[in-house]
Amino acid sequence: MQTSIGKRGRRLLAALGVASMLAGAALTGAAPAGATSGERVAPGVTYTEFDVPAAKGTAHAHVLTVDLTDPRVRVDLLHPDAVGARATVSAMSDAAGAVAGVNGDFFNITESQHPGVEVTGASVGPAIASGHTLKAAVPNGQRFGPALPPGTSTRDVIGVGVDRRARLDSMDLDGSVATPDDRVPLGGLNQYALPVGSVGAFTSDWGGVSRVRATCGTDTQRAAPCSTDTYEVTVRHGKAVAAADTPGRGPIEAGATVLVGREAGAQWLRKLSVGEPVTVHHRLVAAHSRVPYRFAVGGYPVLRDGAPLPGLDGVTSAVRTAAGIGKHGRELILLALDGAPAYRTGMSIAEVAATMRSLGSNDAFSLDGGGSSTLVARAPGASSVSLRNHPSDPPERAVANGIGVFSAAK
Repeated sequence: MQTSIGKRGRRLLAALGVASMLAGAALTGAAPAGATSGERVAPGVTYTEFDVPAAKGTAHAHVLTVDLTDPRVRVDLLHPDAVGARATVSAMSDAAGAVAGVNGDFFNITESQHPGVEVTGASVGPAIASGHTLKAAVPNGQRFGPALPPGTSTRDVIGVGVDRRARLDSMDLDGSVATPDDRVPLGGLNQYALPVGSVGAFTSDWGGVSRVRATCGTDTQRAAPCSTDTYEVTVRHGKAVAAADTPGRGPIEAGATVLVGREAGAQWLRKLSVGEPVTVHHRLVAAHSRVPYRFAVGGYPVLRDGAPLPGLDGVTSAVRTAAGIGKHGRELILLALDGAPAYRTGMSIAEVAATMRSLGSNDAFSLDGGGSSTLVARAPGASSVSLRNHPSDPPERAVANGIGVFSAAK
């Protein structure tokens, strides 16, 4: 089915200065704005697809529009059984019972600079699933993915609060490790990279992958060598029960915490004695909202209050995934570009920001792209999701997490 851009869509695109790109373009499925057609995935969830002429060639967009005012609809984090693991969006969606979803945050995908160090697959930024904190953010210099726009950081998230409103926010780790005589701030939680000189906590959420990667690189250089000054202490039932000179691997018992220190953090941990009382505290603190988050995932903002962030790259084109917020937080718009050869040139991040605004987003957020860009949705009457876009690096890539859309409708 072919539809064309409506009058409202042309006005929105003209306001963005990109009307000349899209005027008269034939769109497959639905137009970026003003269109009324689309496939209903579930009540309150609509899927559309359309062509978007971009600077380096035509891109093809796949879009999920989610009505958060519908009480039958909710959004949550898709994730494997462990932070240090990966799975496809299709597999995570079906395992969780989601009706649709897209890929999420950038993640630790390679360790070519650290031969012999196990790749964790863990995501870059904070992650909250069903109100439960899974992890905090790595230092800015340790992230995988394109350069961050000015003024953004690995702590940035898009999420949905317990009030069912979507928001952009930033989340800091508030935590400490304390003994009866001393206390140090916690530098990380289930992260593949810890700040230099810090102590990080790993819980059962981390999984069984090696914790060595957490002591590699520096706050500004991901490829810097791994630290040679490390130490690890296992805490169970409020007491230190084991210690090791190097970070280990293997599942962590529920209720236990493994503390990994590097440099000054390692020196502090060496002072602990087996049997000594140790208290570990951690939580994520949102910078802009007092409303608790039910779900949050990392990435970086590209649109705030209807305006693109200064310094967005308008030159480098790629296959992208993005999430937008419209209708004062009551609508979530999820976009994944197609990676088929005909569309693989994709869009620049500045073009993505403009497209998300044309779709009705007031705020928008970039997620992982390239071979990770994935959008899945159930076809009418189906009990499992199907892949709607073409991955640029087929078959479907296993990723760290994603955004899942769920429906309580029968």
